Amino acid sequence: MVGMKCLFLFFISFLVAQAEDLFDGLSLKNWGIQAAEKKWWRVEDEAVVGGSLAEKIPHNTFITTAKKYGDFELTLEVMVTGNHPNAGIQFRSERIENHHEMIGYQCDVGPGLWGRLYDESRRRRFLVELKSKEASQAAREGWNRCRIRCEGSRIRIWINQILTCDFTETDPTIPLKGYIALQAHSGAPFEVRYRRIQIVEF
Repeated sequence: MVGMKCLFLFFISFLVAQAEDLFDGLSLKNWGIQAAEKKWWRVEDEAVVGGSLAEKIPHNTFITTAKKYGDFELTLEVMVTGNHPNAGIQFRSERIENHHEMIGYQCDVGPGLWGRLYDESRRRRFLVELKSKEASQAAREGWNRCRIRCEGSRIRIWINQILTCDFTETDPTIPLKGYIALQAHSGAPFEVRYRRIQIVEF
């Protein structure tokens, strides 16, 4: 029993040791932003801020990692404010050529959306229902912790340690590797904040 406990602690320590910070809390130097989208993104109070509380956002806007990821666990904290806030975390995604939009999986965030798995610009629908009534109530006011785990064709999402989605991709044509991106959705004035963004690759 003691041996198993030690092995478990070693495994957890290994994961923590391998975690990579995707955001330094100071700048967007490790993130790709299209020139026309720069007005919608900034760094403030050690968080990536997308959107605007002062004006309507004309279309979905994204910033992306420089690297593509396949199997991983991504953790970050997210907060939304404003009128009808809607945002999301893209993963295993690609930019659509000569366009502001992205295509791929998205973990939605915002009232009524927290932890739902959407297929952006591809199937254009939620891919699975929330796991439980508890999952639909996982989010709270202020910051929420999001965890996304991709292992082969299986995708799981947690909000504040509550499992919201467990989906296995059955379409062999869907890519299992791509960029991670942060989204601010089009619509009424709002802001989304992302911080403490870390990833562990498997």
